Amino acid sequence: MAAAPLLDPERTSMDIRKIDDNISVAPQISVEDVAEAARLGFKTLVANRPDHEEPGQPAMADIEAAAREQGLEWVYMPVESGNITDDDVNRFAPMIRDAEKPVLAFCRSGTRCTVLWALSSARNTSANEIFTKARNAGYDISGLAPRMAQQAADNS
Repeated sequence: MAAAPLLDPERTSMDIRKIDDNISVAPQISVEDVAEAARLGFKTLVANRPDHEEPGQPAMADIEAAAREQGLEWVYMPVESGNITDDDVNRFAPMIRDAEKPVLAFCRSGTRCTVLWALSSARNTSANEIFTKARNAGYDISGLAPRMAQQAADNS
């Protein structure tokens, strides 16, 4: 029997940042990175970056084709950098809840994915826990505190 793939972001050339056992984030990935993501054990690939955001960026259709070829679930949920709306959070929350895990979400730097995760998690997780997980993954999202408090209040 073959050994199961190891979900070990330290053993890859991609800059994968584990938030928790359900989700990791990364800066822009290449078509070639998709096979590595599958080998690492990811089950769902989420693109939070719009096509054509900057010159030279891989086409999402090409990454989607590679994801499907590798047997990964594919979710294209583009979000404008610096302009994450409540609607974006409302779409992200059920998607991440229902996605086959673990999930690898990517954007230009990984920050957008982390913000989407944090805002959707604020509905049922303490701000301190969210800040700690994000900080451990290399993202300072402390500026989101008021918006996270609003998400928590809207959910109560």
